[in-house]
Amino acid sequence: MAGTAAVFVFADQHANTPVERQGMMWNEEELHLHTIPSQLTSKPAMATNLALEGLESYDPPNHGDLRRVEALDTDFVYIKPILGWVELAT
Repeated sequence: MAGTAAVFVFADQHANTPVERQGMMWNEEELHLHTIPSQLTSKPAMATNLALEGLESYDPPNHGDLRRVEALDTDFVYIKPILGWVELAT
């Protein structure tokens, strides 16, 4: 069951992975990337990015939580001001 958290992925990656794309491009300011804490809180990995969307119902995320998404083989950080998960550059 999908929740209400947004998940933002890099537009030029994951071509061979089923990721829903809505065509919108976001900049650093809109994503509040400047608010990412220097120390992130590592959390257990999730199977897919869809699983990130529903976390608030059973394991509410906190600003700076870090989760690996195995299907995309990348990490996401939760940013409270946007109530969303943003893919981290590797």
